[in-house]
Amino acid sequence: MRATVLALAALAGFAANSLLTRAALASGELHAPAFALIRVATGALVLALLTRTRDRRRDLERQSWTGAVSLSVYLLAFTLAYTRIGAAVGALLLFGAVQVSMIASGLTRGERPRRTEALGGALAAAGLLWLTLPGATSPGLSGATLMILAGTAWGVYSIDGRRSRDPLADTARNFARATRLVGLPLLWLAWPPHGTLHGAALAAASGAFASGLGYTLWYAALPSLTIWRAATVQLAVPLVTAIAAAVLLGEALTARIGIAALLIVIGVLLTTSARAPRRA
Repeated sequence: MRATVLALAALAGFAANSLLTRAALASGELHAPAFALIRVATGALVLALLTRTRDRRRDLERQSWTGAVSLSVYLLAFTLAYTRIGAAVGALLLFGAVQVSMIASGLTRGERPRRTEALGGALAAAGLLWLTLPGATSPGLSGATLMILAGTAWGVYSIDGRRSRDPLADTARNFARATRLVGLPLLWLAWPPHGTLHGAALAAASGAFASGLGYTLWYAALPSLTIWRAATVQLAVPLVTAIAAAVLLGEALTARIGIAALLIVIGVLLTTSARAPRRA
């Protein structure tokens, strides 16, 4: 139950990220590289403040760079992809790559989903297809490749999080390292700077709350989730984003969203309510 609550809170943060990004970029208040730079730097700063009273020796126990590198690849690839690709096909490619990378990892580690979990994953994936395909257009090769790379990197980041024993410290470390890794490339892409204070505030909110705290909650939930379940529940993010956009941004709620919601919710419930998967 605790893992479910944490996962739902994290998914709400992921959806908030999408809404904040859309609000800043669609209105032209900030362009993508500047948004990403402010996002990761603000997330690193807030997490550093939250962990500054912690025992630094404990924080240095886990020295893996996997989380930081995969987060950096995700941020760069995602930022560049959305300058070349539409939102609908971008979501389809992103979450498709997340599914493939995480499920493949689970299979290689010996996880074998039960029929209920497999059915749930299939229904949730069908819901994602139904939600995104009507608005999708054929993507360019570079944009599609970048988005698939972003999804794969996020899958690696999520898999790495299943080993986390201190989600706040691990997330803080990942953001601090990612800021050092991608700071200069994003600054170069964002130069010369232009934008509004409102756009910068949206990016800061995305980094401090939706990303920094949202990713911490995700790392807290992951050790209690199988890879298959962690992969499937993320398919709810585009749905939550669509519903929130309708409520907060005045976008239309359509029958297509309703059908997608039914498929995704049933799929996620089937997956999360199933018994633990078999191991090969």
